[in-house]
Amino acid sequence: MSNRSIGLDERLHAWLLDHLPEEPPVLRRLREETARLPEAVMQIAPEQGRFMQWLIALMGARRILEIGTFTGYSALAMALALPREGRVVTCDLSEEWTRIARRFWREAGVEDRIELRLGLAIDTLRRIEADGTASFDLAFIDADKIGYVDYYEACLRLLRPGGVLLVDNVFWDGAVADPGNRDPDTLAIRAFCEHVQHDPRIDLSILPIADGLALIRKR
Repeated sequence: MSNRSIGLDERLHAWLLDHLPEEPPVLRRLREETARLPEAVMQIAPEQGRFMQWLIALMGARRILEIGTFTGYSALAMALALPREGRVVTCDLSEEWTRIARRFWREAGVEDRIELRLGLAIDTLRRIEADGTASFDLAFIDADKIGYVDYYEACLRLLRPGGVLLVDNVFWDGAVADPGNRDPDTLAIRAFCEHVQHDPRIDLSILPIADGLALIRKR
């Protein structure tokens, strides 16, 4: 729910951004355009995008799966970190938001690296799995919170051994730590965190970046 790392005041957040490599202008313009939307809190933080790019380079990732495109910032950040033959498959329901995404992907010259699949993400994941030919290096879940456990299970099946799954918003603006908060999305995120906490199929860490990022490695 936050577009900057939770717990950082404005001064420290500005210092952080000032000491990271400069955000590419196309990413900055996309972030600024997204900021004018009522749903702008769904945008990932720029420092999170930079971390995801670093992780892609570290892994030598070539195939990425994303659940939740929004206006395309995370897909664009990841595509920019890929080699020319790399691909991002990204899933969303909204034609309106993804029209913005396509425009910036085209401007950045990476539209051919990003495959957008419109429709219910769980149906898209089932089709990819049924096809039997896809194996992903990295997956990123940032979509409806009620679906997190189902998305997790599907992505885990589609990841190669040693692949990495990133799951956004696991702090939910701090609501997960408030036992009195019984909001459905908060309950869903708590259920997801409990689901993965002792899963023997994975290695888990949670990073206090942006609104909390679960970092999961498939064994």
